[in-house]
Amino acid sequence: MKIPRGLQPLIEDGKIDAVLRQLKSGKEASVYVVSCGGQVCCAKVYKEAERRGFHKLAQYQEGRKTRNSRDARAQGKRSRHSRDVQESAWKNAEVEALYRLAGAGVRVPKPHDAHEGVLLMELVVDEFGNPAPRLNEVTMTPEQARSWHAFMMAQIVRMLCAGLIHGDLSDFNVLVDAAGPVIIDLPQAVNAASNNNAFAMLERDVNNMRATFASAAPELLGTSYAHEIWGLYQASELTPESVLTGQFAHDLAAADVGMVLDHIEAAREEAEARQRGRELAAAEGA
Repeated sequence: MKIPRGLQPLIEDGKIDAVLRQLKSGKEASVYVVSCGGQVCCAKVYKEAERRGFHKLAQYQEGRKTRNSRDARAQGKRSRHSRDVQESAWKNAEVEALYRLAGAGVRVPKPHDAHEGVLLMELVVDEFGNPAPRLNEVTMTPEQARSWHAFMMAQIVRMLCAGLIHGDLSDFNVLVDAAGPVIIDLPQAVNAASNNNAFAMLERDVNNMRATFASAAPELLGTSYAHEIWGLYQASELTPESVLTGQFAHDLAAADVGMVLDHIEAAREEAEARQRGRELAAAEGA
């Protein structure tokens, strides 16, 4: 096939021997099956910002650190350098996340190299050696759904223990190989400790998984893993070996509406009294 422009520098540098075919084209990147030193792997070519369909980028990048002080100062500006810094951070985030998560024992594609804005990584395959299907393409039995759901909750816990939240986890971003689910697509991975939206994103990831697996095992809809996981994390009690129950005791105590209204009325009367005092003092001064 014709060499894509984004892969040409890697061909010229000998990083890639041949481009075999395109695997997919998404909002943020195009993925190709390539040959590298006789090994078949994936090459993920990130699209430029103006061609990318991912929204609310700043929400995901909050809390990410940069080693360069000039780059850190530039991130909040609208200069050309600022845009270049943000673009580089976006492209590097997945590389860093993959290495960190692979080291933490999370099932993600094994990263091989990153060069010229292209990520080279393991090609996840099924039992026949073909590219593994996405989770939304797989028909599950109730037993598989329960097993894979438990596995994914454990993976989310392991990710959080490594300091990261996927941020866009769904049945589109999970592959299924012969051994089960593999998590993919991590350029928007969230820093759990320093992003104000961390819990909301964790909850969305967990609930997306719950909805996916509940299609085959409806009883999963009654679980509350997100709050349980986050509660353990906030209490510094979460470990990769944490045993989860899927249950969480929400605070259902009703607010004392009468007391709240009494406080509002008291504050109103106090404000009116201060205003009358100012008006009286002004009249006496006249």
